Amino acid sequence: MSPIALARLLTLAAVWGASFLFMRIIAPELGTVPTAFFRVSIACLGLIALLAIGRVRWTFNGKLGACLVLGMINSGIPATFYSVAAQVLPAGYSAIFNATTPLMGVLIGALCFREPMTLPKLAGIFLGLLGVAILSGAGPVALDAALIKGALACLAATTCYGFAGFLARRWINGLDSRLAALGSMLGATLMTTPLFAWSAITQPPSSWGGWQVWLSLLGLGLLCTALAYILYFRLLDEVGPVKASTVTFLIPVFGVLWGAWLLDEPLSMAHLYGGVLIGAALWLVLCPTRR
Repeated sequence: MSPIALARLLTLAAVWGASFLFMRIIAPELGTVPTAFFRVSIACLGLIALLAIGRVRWTFNGKLGACLVLGMINSGIPATFYSVAAQVLPAGYSAIFNATTPLMGVLIGALCFREPMTLPKLAGIFLGLLGVAILSGAGPVALDAALIKGALACLAATTCYGFAGFLARRWINGLDSRLAALGSMLGATLMTTPLFAWSAITQPPSSWGGWQVWLSLLGLGLLCTALAYILYFRLLDEVGPVKASTVTFLIPVFGVLWGAWLLDEPLSMAHLYGGVLIGAALWLVLCPTRR
């Protein structure tokens, strides 16, 4: 991985890690489905404005339909599944399941897309999962129907992420990352709109929040989604889906650092141990493949 690609990976992890700060403000006020809808729709509007300012022509070269479908797979469906999981799973468990994305990428790539499977890469994936487990501080919970439901929802979301990385490389390879991000957000917005309408009618939020909530939504949509997906699609073109998916290992690290810096959340030795394991996992996954 080139230094520029590594810098993009770290920037993307820092941006997506910051999304947890915004989510802590937004989700308790608006709920999961409205938060997901406003996140992707604000990102969509922000990307439209960005392309207009940059005078980027909407030349999808016949790939708009693929972008819309990809947006549903990469954003709309996972957001829905995580909304289900958030109702029954502790946050630590959701972080662990989200970090199975590279593992899903390795398995899906080997089974469906003829990607090489190497022992260091597989060892790095499991080492990263262990690091995230330590970092998140997740404890044991009772094995019941709610836990199984939440776990299956998270695994379905990460499976979507795993497929989306390879499909993006096949369907929209070479497309301007700004256009790919816009098409993806359009597809996610089209999918979440009816869900949001149904949620607003049947279970409207008790409060639509104040200025802090909406400023947080702007940060979540514009910075943590619009900008983040531009970086993500650039990474896909440069390093491929498996290496790009390792950003999910780094997101909890930056989430902890942002929380300690801005919210005065405590740090412990578990954070150091988890960070070291995650660093080793990244090295194993990102090192050149030896056939």
